[in-house]
Formats: sequence, structure tokens, C-alpha cells
Amino acid sequence: MDSLLHAFTVLFIVVDPIGVAWLFAAMTHYKDHATQRHMALRGVVLAGVILVGFYFVGDGLLKWMGISLPAFKIAGGSLLFMLSIDMVFARHSGLRSTTAQEQHEAEHKQDISVFPLAFPLIAGPGALTTVLLMTSADSPGVSSWGLLLILLAVLVTTFLCLLLATYIVRALGETGANVVSRILGVILAALAVQYVIDGIRQSFFAGS
Repeated sequence: MDSLLHAFTVLFIVVDPIGVAWLFAAMTHYKDHATQRHMALRGVVLAGVILVGFYFVGDGLLKWMGISLPAFKIAGGSLLFMLSIDMVFARHSGLRSTTAQEQHEAEHKQDISVFPLAFPLIAGPGALTTVLLMTSADSPGVSSWGLLLILLAVLVTTFLCLLLATYIVRALGETGANVVSRILGVILAALAVQYVIDGIRQSFFAGS
């Protein structure tokens, strides 16, 4: 149960459904509710396909490329730490958002469900890294189906936040959304450091 809760916490923080909902509301404010629901559903489903795909091929991909689990934990932890810094300082880099040019392109698109909603807002580099870490993590007693349920739970939560995006924006405002993001960023920073520590321990101190 602790391993499942840990996996859910990390993936939930990285995907940041509230932050995604805020951006979704900003990019679709001129759309009617039916169109927003359609784009939200399509975006979440496509993001789910991407993440589940990485879930199944992630471990094999690491082995094929000759990357050890400890090395990936160090690299993945470092990437997630960079993401946590963005969250704490309430800034949007390419790790969990779009570039200025991509944002400009998205504003002129009729359908944002594929880009930028599915990728990179939901299934971005941070989420893909987290899924690969989940597949390779040492989780005794945790089945693959359990981890897939965690992934499904985060996607369903994200979809619900997208459906309620307008209300979330009204309730929290930009300041409130940033406060939530900062709190989650601090937690993610601690989890990212733990990944790096585990990777270093397994690389240099295993068996000592």
C-alpha cells in the first residue's frame, strides 16, 4: 500500500492536474462546454496511450540502451528535481509546459487535445520519466496491475479537473493555483532527491 501511495503521489504531482486545468481553461475559454469536454477526453485518452506505452516498454528500453536502473534513478531524480524548482518558483519551462512559440501555435489551433494538451502538458518529459521509474522501481508486493490502476487514477483525476477547469480558475485564481503548485513542488523535490540517493547507493555502495 505504501508503494502504491508513493507512486500515486509522485505521478499526481508531476502531472499536476490543477496546473493543467488552469492552462486548459486559458486556451479554451472561447470554446463551448461540449467542445471543451471533447478536447479534454481526447487529450487524456491520448496521454494515457502514451504513458501506458512507456509503462510497458520502459524497462525493455532501458535494457536495450544499456542503461542501468541506478543510473536512470539518478538521471530521473535530477530531472524531477528541476521540475520541482519550476513548480516552487511558479514558472513554466519546457518540462511541464510549452515554449512561447508552441503557446502561440496552440492559441491559433481549433483542437488542442493532441498538442499541447496530451503532450507535453499531461504526458510530458516529467510524467514519462516518472512512469519509467515506476516500471523499474523496487516495489515488492506491488503488482503491475496495481501500478496501472495508479496511472488510471491520475488520468481520471486530470480529466475531472479539466471538466471543472472553469470553476477551479474561479475558486483558486492564479495566486491560489501557484500556492498549490509550490506546495506540491516542495514534496516533489524531496522525492526527487530520494531517487538520486537511492541511485547513488545502489551504484557505489551495493553490497558494502
